[in-house]
Amino acid sequence: MTKQTSHIIESSLLDLLEEEHFLPDLQEEKRVKAFSSLKAILSTPNKMQKSFLRVALESGEVVRIPAYRTQHNDTLGPYKGGIRFHESVNEDEVINLAALMTLKNALHEVPFGGGKGGVAINPRQYTTKELYQICKKYVQYFSDILGPDKDIPAPDVGTGQREMDWMMSEYKSIHPGQPYLGSFTGKSVLNGGSLGRQEATGKGVYFSLRYLLHDYIRESHQLNAESRYFNRAQQLAAATQPLRIAIQGFGNVGSVAALEAYQCSFMNNKIVAVSDRNVTLYQADGLNIPALIHFAKGNKGDLPRNPEELAAAGIDAMVMEREAVLYLDLDVLILAALEDQIRDDNVGQVKAKLIVEGANAPITGEADAILSQMGTIVIPDILANAGGVIVSYFEWLQGRETLFYGEDEVFELLLNKMKKTMNTVFPAFFRTQKPLRQICYSHAVMKLSTNLYIQGKLY
Repeated sequence: MTKQTSHIIESSLLDLLEEEHFLPDLQEEKRVKAFSSLKAILSTPNKMQKSFLRVALESGEVVRIPAYRTQHNDTLGPYKGGIRFHESVNEDEVINLAALMTLKNALHEVPFGGGKGGVAINPRQYTTKELYQICKKYVQYFSDILGPDKDIPAPDVGTGQREMDWMMSEYKSIHPGQPYLGSFTGKSVLNGGSLGRQEATGKGVYFSLRYLLHDYIRESHQLNAESRYFNRAQQLAAATQPLRIAIQGFGNVGSVAALEAYQCSFMNNKIVAVSDRNVTLYQADGLNIPALIHFAKGNKGDLPRNPEELAAAGIDAMVMEREAVLYLDLDVLILAALEDQIRDDNVGQVKAKLIVEGANAPITGEADAILSQMGTIVIPDILANAGGVIVSYFEWLQGRETLFYGEDEVFELLLNKMKKTMNTVFPAFFRTQKPLRQICYSHAVMKLSTNLYIQGKLY
């Protein structure tokens, strides 16, 4: 687990320790011991499993590929978390991401615990047949710990509905006659998946921004106008000029969030920059997001990389270095790529007034502290990017009931769920000087601590 996650969990527990009305039955030495137990439980995973998948490549070579599954905490329900295919996957990463899943589910009151998995590969370097074999092997190696009521994986970076379909099929073969529809979420609709699951995370990311800057500020009559952050947020929400937004990452999350902003009728947005693994594209007057999505779909997810490709796609933009998106003069920066993008060595160059974490842990702890000192507002990952796990929960329910929701119904349920959470944490954000991340963590830790106590797990 990263220092940032551990530190904020510990800080949240210290705040709760001093709160007399929280777990009042625990007093004096008994209270101190119980909170020490909470720190130990929440800062470590329940289980960490690692295997080396034996995969025969089409070339005839046999390789061994590191694969992981971490189960952090199941206090609130079965473990839940994505499976990532990326060359950077390692044990520390999946442990931290599993802990963030535990906190995310607690914050949004989704009845799941936190888990995470990963395979240390670059999926672009493998054929479709080889990826199919890797998916099958992953389920075979971890089949004992997976299941609809045990641990329910979903897509993550480098995986999607295709991989979930393959994995569920293998799970079904290994466990004949047992329930299987809820063993994996993020599947294709034809294979028991939920309408709207693919767009859910990106829609939720943009909705968290829109709800803060438009709905909540304009509709709430309880805001403290003396709040440290109120004037800046109010200024952004009331801006007469278009809100300048840039998005790092143009995959499933970033492209959907970009389209949501492009089409939004509530706020005057313009997407001035987007980036992917190759380039940043910049246009001060606003990019043509539908045209960029169309191009990326026909080019293995990549954006245009040079003036010739831009011209062929009919897109007006300037080609810049990949990292340039982080340092532009902006109102809002949405981070929808990978973790550790803003660090202590580059945070001083970040000019955005508000940052939304569409990816998990894209800002390091050191950089987060500096941004807070600068007065930059950060909508944290466990609040902003929960759309995927929320709709995964709906998919899990639909699989159990064999009753499927329409797309509009799914999105309405999603936004109402996120709205309920934001109406819980935003009042505290405007009442205090604490960063929104700390407020979200504290709420999640309080929920987990209460359940651990009443389940008798602190003694």
